[in-house]
Amino acid sequence: MNLVVREATKDDAKLIAELTRAAWAGKVSVTSSGHRETAVIVAEHLRDGGGFVLEVDNQPIGSVRWLPLDSEQDVWEVCRMGVLPAYRGSNLSQHLLEAVIHHGLAAGVEEVRLAVRADQPKLIDFYAAYEFELAEELEYSHANPLEPAPLVMRRSLRH
Repeated sequence: MNLVVREATKDDAKLIAELTRAAWAGKVSVTSSGHRETAVIVAEHLRDGGGFVLEVDNQPIGSVRWLPLDSEQDVWEVCRMGVLPAYRGSNLSQHLLEAVIHHGLAAGVEEVRLAVRADQPKLIDFYAAYEFELAEELEYSHANPLEPAPLVMRRSLRH
């Protein structure tokens, strides 16, 4: 299996929107805005932040994005990480998460944050294995007001 994580370009916007919708189908609550992802939204995220595409044997199978906080440009929020259903169970998403962390370190970012949906508490242990800690005092800036607030986790990139 040939695994590659590559930085996303603006030409990947449609692909990433499709990957996000396919990865979240049947996995994430139907109320999530990820199910209505569009190339326009992805292109804005790639312009303002960035993203990575995960490929196995030259086939795109997952993606992740990040955005700097409006109030703190040296804090990134990870968003829309997902892997296609046929590739789950092999911890392939860790490659996407690690790519964001390494990119943040190289860019001199202070902190990386992410949100765990209230209906997916088992992800807390997954992220904790990558040195993310619960930060109950923080709010996720992209939270859906129609849903329970997600739990925010943070990882400092400065030691």
